[in-house]
Amino acid sequence: MEEIFDVTDDNGFPVGRTVTRSEAHDKGISHRTAHTWIVRKAGDSYEVLLQKRSANKESFPSMYDTSSAGHIQAGDDPLESAQRELFEELGIKAHEGDFTFAGKFHIKYEMEFHGKMFRDNEVAFVYVYEKPVVETNLVLQTEEVEEVKWFTIDDVLEGCKHRDGTFCVPMEGLETVMRYLGYDQA
Repeated sequence: MEEIFDVTDDNGFPVGRTVTRSEAHDKGISHRTAHTWIVRKAGDSYEVLLQKRSANKESFPSMYDTSSAGHIQAGDDPLESAQRELFEELGIKAHEGDFTFAGKFHIKYEMEFHGKMFRDNEVAFVYVYEKPVVETNLVLQTEEVEEVKWFTIDDVLEGCKHRDGTFCVPMEGLETVMRYLGYDQA
């Protein structure tokens, strides 16, 4: 059965209508996602655990992305979706108090993947998860995630700036996390 999303305004508030996943991405209809960034301190800097997207994903296959992210189903709340996606994709059973809301941002683009146009128009709710994570203990959802790997924020920032093909994390999401961490971009 196809996923159903709440149609939202530009701030991510549902407007009282729903849309299927395919229609949202065919027509670029605004909907919501929850993004969780797993973060750890590394010396004077920070590292983020990123997932490598499956080669079969409809967008950005085989690229490193946000630790865990997913669409918010119609009627669901962003935090509840962040918890669900973290468990489904990485096997981390987290509680509401384990997440810190860092902000939200808008994603809007049109690109072709696998010979088909993909129109994304979403408001992303960003959460930070700072509990200890050992990547070898994770249970990856193989249809979504090929592997996970720790990266310094500096490496992710440089890779995104230069569009080197390694990362597909939304720059605004990375900047939201950096602001939350008080990270100096200089």
